[in-house]
Amino acid sequence: MSSSYPILFKAMSSQQFTLPSSLHLKASPSPSSTPRPSITKPPMLSPVVNQTSSPRSENQALIFVGQIVKSDDSIRCLIADTFFGWPSKIAKKFGLLYVSFWTEPALVFTLYYHMDLLMINGHFACQDCREDTIDYIPGVKAIEPKDMASYLQETDTTSVYHQLIFEAFNDARNADFLLCNTVQELEVETLSALQAKMPCYAIGPIFPNGFTKSFVATSLWSESDCTQWLDKKPHGSVFSDDADPLPDGFEEEVADRAMIIPWCNQFTNRKLVVDDWKIGFNLSDGRFVTKEEVSNNVKRLMSGKSEDGFRNTIKEMKKTLENALSCNGSSEKNMARFVKDLKTKISEKMKPVDRSACTGG
Repeated sequence: MSSSYPILFKAMSSQQFTLPSSLHLKASPSPSSTPRPSITKPPMLSPVVNQTSSPRSENQALIFVGQIVKSDDSIRCLIADTFFGWPSKIAKKFGLLYVSFWTEPALVFTLYYHMDLLMINGHFACQDCREDTIDYIPGVKAIEPKDMASYLQETDTTSVYHQLIFEAFNDARNADFLLCNTVQELEVETLSALQAKMPCYAIGPIFPNGFTKSFVATSLWSESDCTQWLDKKPHGSVFSDDADPLPDGFEEEVADRAMIIPWCNQFTNRKLVVDDWKIGFNLSDGRFVTKEEVSNNVKRLMSGKSEDGFRNTIKEMKKTLENALSCNGSSEKNMARFVKDLKTKISEKMKPVDRSACTGG
């Protein structure tokens, strides 16, 4: 799960900004003709705020947001990571609009959003879950149960994590807007179905400023950040797999020429990469993978027509991402539309803000 701080907006006049995960963002005038947002770090909070939606963390978030709102009465919007379980309640308390910020593919959001359908149809939260194809989720043509997020494959839903997920997505249903870190062209049907549920905007891919021009760590786990390791390898020489579990002894055998990232197995991403975007293939369709399968598939990917085909498809994917972020790209247009819609809703539907909650009055 993500662990971002909430983001608070004043009146916005430019879409020229990114949405980093741990920043307090306020739009303020600049000397140029087009005002740009200024960014300041918020005060540090206890780590518990970022890890759980318990009453304690909600109270701390209430204090945190209340202090900011009290200090600046022009703030009208709260943007927070979807996995928090409290944003809509706090936004309502302070008279703010709530924007849910989803950092993963829209497909993953949709599956979580429709957990009720999965339960009703016996694919989730039951002792003997169905294993046939799921074809009733709006915006998803078909998906196999094994391709759902790991938490949706578990039969015991009494865990703390499941309770957090349930709480988070109940809260997300109350959002005024949904921002998704994805690209419109890559998830057209899924995004269209979500749009029918709530105002939804694909504004990805979202990177820190300077991401494409300098070294920026891409992993929350520093010991698993593979960027520098990749930079030392010859161009076109690295193969990435998502097999779990790997064959016995495989890690030891390739230790001098491979890097194993323990957290990278993501089932739903596999469906997108292999089935939808066609930029990868399954290492194995079985539960276990043999060394022969590993060898054959590495050769298949790294040489011959398969290599050329994947390289061309990946180049097209890269171009799609670049186009989305261009001046007239889908993500830039969606961000501009979000800003416009947000400002309209602020001006048309926001009542005078009651600041008494900030002081307990």
